[in-house]
Parts: sequence; C-alpha cells; structure tokens
Amino acid sequence: MARRSALRKQEEAQPLVILEEFLPYRVNVLAALTANALSQIYEKRFGLTIPGWRIIVTLGQYEFRTARDIANHGVMHKSTVSRAVAVLEKRGLVLRKANADDRREELLELTPEGRAIYVALAPEALAFEERLLSVLAPEEQKTFFGLVDKLGRHARSLGPEPGEEA
Repeated sequence: MARRSALRKQEEAQPLVILEEFLPYRVNVLAALTANALSQIYEKRFGLTIPGWRIIVTLGQYEFRTARDIANHGVMHKSTVSRAVAVLEKRGLVLRKANADDRREELLELTPEGRAIYVALAPEALAFEERLLSVLAPEEQKTFFGLVDKLGRHARSLGPEPGEEA
C-alpha cells in the first residue's frame, strides 16, 4: 500500500502530456482534417493519392523536377515519391527524361494529360484554401502564415528531413 502511494506521488510529479493540448498532435489533426476534406477534389475527381497530388502540383508549379527535389519540396520519403511517380507514369500523367546535368538522375515533367489535371485541379484547390481560411480575418491569415513559416523553419532545424538518416 505504501509503495503504491509512493508511485502515485511520483506519477503526479511527472509532467503529463495532454494529447489534445500537445502542439504536434494538434497540427497533425489539422493537417489530417484538411487533407481529408481536400481529398474530395484530388482523390475522388482525379484519382490521385496524397503523394500523387503533391507531385502533380509540384510539376505544375515548377515544370521539371527530380524525384529528390519533389521529395524535399513535399516533405516526403524518396521511396514514397518513387512509387507515386511509377503510378503516375503508368497512368500517362508524368514523363521521365534524362538529366543532362547529372546522368544519375532523371527529370520529371507532366504529360499533356497530367498538365490538364493540374489546370483543372489548381482553381479548385485554391477555392478550397479560400473556404478554409474564410474563418480568419485577413490580418489573422497573415499572422497565421507567418507563424507557420517560423515554426516550419525551426522544426526543420530540430531533426532530419523525412527519408534522411537520424
């Protein structure tokens, strides 16, 4: 009985993680809820996975990229990007080309069909973002994005990028 009481006091002295108040959990929940809502556009309408959507949008934005660039840009593991690129290539949405600057790498680009998906998807994604942000005043949006950028830079300094060895 005395031992159980001593253990209880020791537990009470330990800090508790309250999941619903823990920032990494809250950010993850927000990301999951947002991704689930956004998937109504890219998954149901265009048959894209999260990695596939990120690859299509990255190539739509930058035109040519290596798989490594896309992995870094989308904060995804290189193997995840590789599998998604293979699926997109099989669907005729992405092409691989030799990289003249580095023969060990291939440049990826959208096919005309991939570009058509990007062109159709982009306005819908932006409209979704606008609806999501509509609960924040313009000044709150500016503050929010500034804080997200600041936390993102700091989080990158705290640990390895996905796919890197810890």
